[in-house]
Amino acid sequence: MKLEIITPESKLFEGEVKLVQVPGKKGEFQILTHHAPIISTLEAGEIRVVSTAGEEKMYSVESGVVECTDDIIQILIEK
Repeated sequence: MKLEIITPESKLFEGEVKLVQVPGKKGEFQILTHHAPIISTLEAGEIRVVSTAGEEKMYSVESGVVECTDDIIQILIEK
């Protein structure tokens, strides 16, 4: 899957990942390969990203939006 995490100031991450975990408004959820299309708002919390190499990164978020379609994930956040 391809992931982009973007803030109003910069692009925080762009690359191939195998798992993304986000703090949705109705609870935390994960996006894996072949996830159904989704658009969701995000609340304050942590975004967890696991790369295809197994490296894990965390990003803080105050609010935002995530969209996933055809294994392309875009996350727009306020830090």
